[in-house]
Amino acid sequence: MCGRVALFSPPSRLAKLLDAQLAAGIDPEGHPSWNIGPQRRLFGVTENDGVRTLDQYRWGLIPSWSKDPSIANRLFNARGETVAEKPSFRSAFAKRPCVLPVDGFYEWDHRAGRGKQPYYFTRVDEQPLLLAGLYERWRDPSAPGDAPPLQTCTVITTSPNKDMDELHDRMPVVLGVSDVELWLDVEVYGPDERMQLLRPAPTGTLSHYGVDSAVGSVRNDGPELIEPAEPQSFF
Repeated sequence: MCGRVALFSPPSRLAKLLDAQLAAGIDPEGHPSWNIGPQRRLFGVTENDGVRTLDQYRWGLIPSWSKDPSIANRLFNARGETVAEKPSFRSAFAKRPCVLPVDGFYEWDHRAGRGKQPYYFTRVDEQPLLLAGLYERWRDPSAPGDAPPLQTCTVITTSPNKDMDELHDRMPVVLGVSDVELWLDVEVYGPDERMQLLRPAPTGTLSHYGVDSAVGSVRNDGPELIEPAEPQSFF
């Protein structure tokens, strides 16, 4: 599962990395955060007619057919093994992939006999993480007909690689820059080809270290949240 990320790189840097243009209204400098959870905003890059665009999406997918937006509370992650089959995700997988660039993600130690220590994961090469995601544009049936749709997204997860150090039994799908075209271009690449990307990142892609438990509350924010902290103990 992936339910907390840090996103402090400016949109201009992320767009350049992914060869994307900024959507209207996106501040090139952005608003950095070191503690983003579901229902908060992420940046997503999509591709249409060969043009990539970086825009904002609320984290927690609302399928276009849903009448109740609270479904998003359960759909902030999608399992890569079943994403092409589950009713909540299969349409978005077939037609609406996105790349969700973040600076890092947090995971809590769930090993038996350990304290609930949070760990911060980043790329070893210090580049932004490119997470495989899906997006939807949902219209509130009770809103006026000319109301803009709500853009939402989900992060796809897979089985963990050795970089996770057995801290958790899931990890986000981390794409390489060379994978982005295959993931985004649904006109050229079919579902079977794109499914091949939904695998653990090569071992050695990620590094991690323990951080303070303050990251457990999204009310806390700031660069101090990614400072190393001693592992917690029951004793």
